[in-house]
Order: sequence, then structure tokens, then C-alpha cells
Amino acid sequence: LAPPIFAKRDPDTGVLEKREFGSWMGMLFPILARLKVLRGTRFDIFGYSQERRMERGLIDHYEALMSEVAGALTPENHAMGIELASLPALIRGYGHIKDANVEKTRAREVQIMEKFRAGVVQQADTPHVMQSC
Repeated sequence: LAPPIFAKRDPDTGVLEKREFGSWMGMLFPILARLKVLRGTRFDIFGYSQERRMERGLIDHYEALMSEVAGALTPENHAMGIELASLPALIRGYGHIKDANVEKTRAREVQIMEKFRAGVVQQADTPHVMQSC
């Protein structure tokens, strides 16, 4: 395990080093599971870590992104909207693996949003023609 609170970082890579714990560690997991009710409260000691703060920021960012997408969604940009909505599924792992996945996902989001916004601008610039019935 490499618990962020106790793990040391590799001086060359900056990655948390894994440590071996004895079988007694298995007894702690049920206790930690019961403490799940503390998640998201001020008593959540793990919630103060950089990784958890980043995760909460990602949620806020995603909600803002989806608000923008929902407000500009059309049949023409629907596929890009779906792709944007599914980006969080690419963010997996823990520690440095999650950080790398976040960076890849952010880069992909920028690419898709440029296309999405360009499509929205093009549609807004085109005059609306009313069809007679």
C-alpha cells in the first residue's frame, strides 16, 4: 500500500513509494469502512489530501462543463456532447496514475470543446430560415 499520509516519495520520480504492512492491516479495513459516514464532513481526514481536493475540483469543473454543453446542444453537436460527458470515465487509478489520466483527459477536453464551440458559433452565425407550411 502507499497511503498518502504515511508514504514517502521517491526522490527521483516524486511517486509515492509502496510499503508492506503485516496481516494486522486487514483488521483496519472494516474499521475504515464503518467510518465512511464521515466522508465529505470536516472530520474526513482523508478529504484534506491534495488528491481529494483535486477530485472535488474536477466535479465542479464537470458540472460547469455540462451546463455549457446542455445549453448549446443541438443534433449536429450531440456526438461531441456525448464524448464530453463521458470523459470522466477516462480518469482512473490513484496517485501519479490518476494525475496522468487527468492531464490526458483535460487535453482531450480542450480539443473537443474547441470543435464544439466552433460548431455552436457557426450555427449561431447562420441565419435562421423559416419554412412555410
